[in-house]
Amino acid sequence: MENKRFLTAQDVMEMLGVSLSYSYKLIRRLNAELEADGFVIIKGRVSTQYFMKRIYGLSTDKEVG
Repeated sequence: MENKRFLTAQDVMEMLGVSLSYSYKLIRRLNAELEADGFVIIKGRVSTQYFMKRIYGLSTDKEVG
């Protein structure tokens, strides 16, 4: 993904190799977590940074190596 701030269901589908409907389900789940923490969310999109952290355990604010 070419440095997008937000991922769509299509992006999630391609990255994880899951169905489009499951991609939307994941996005809803991640957005519910963010909303519960007081963040503003955009329906149908998820923050790339949060997605990478929750799915892959990656954080963009840590140095690697």
